[in-house]
Amino acid sequence: MAWLDRIDKINEWIGKIVSFLVPIIIGITVYEVVMRYVFNSPTRWVHETSDHLFAFSFLLGGAYTFSQGGHVKVDVLYNHFSERNKVILDICTSFFFFLFIGLLLWKGGEMAWESVRLLERSQTPWGPYVFQVYLAVPIAALLMLLQGLAFLMRDVRKLKGGGK
Repeated sequence: MAWLDRIDKINEWIGKIVSFLVPIIIGITVYEVVMRYVFNSPTRWVHETSDHLFAFSFLLGGAYTFSQGGHVKVDVLYNHFSERNKVILDICTSFFFFLFIGLLLWKGGEMAWESVRLLERSQTPWGPYVFQVYLAVPIAALLMLLQGLAFLMRDVRKLKGGGK
């Protein structure tokens, strides 16, 4: 199905984009270290900015990691199953995945909406807006939900003998 491939491509594209945040986080952290220890002039903004950028990379990169099979599985038993039994187990346990992601989407969406409504700011002396970080939670949950649906549809097809 073409839409399953589109979900993979969207998550791949977003994963590549957020991967560029890592060198930025490293760069501003090095900047802070130099400013603090060489020039004795620490910044107010680096720690919080790096936290926000890390949150974006962690949250929005999660669906890409999921699409690549990079999340942790309990392999002790799973690896000893036949391919058919792995597919059956994946289909059966998908209920728990969708329950968790559904709750994350629902509650994360509520928190994000409230944060946007209030134009929420951090309580630090620098005080940047934080609503954009809260918005990343339901967006990440939606991306994970779509990727989970793609996996489930492929697993159902495999179980029926339809290949990938």
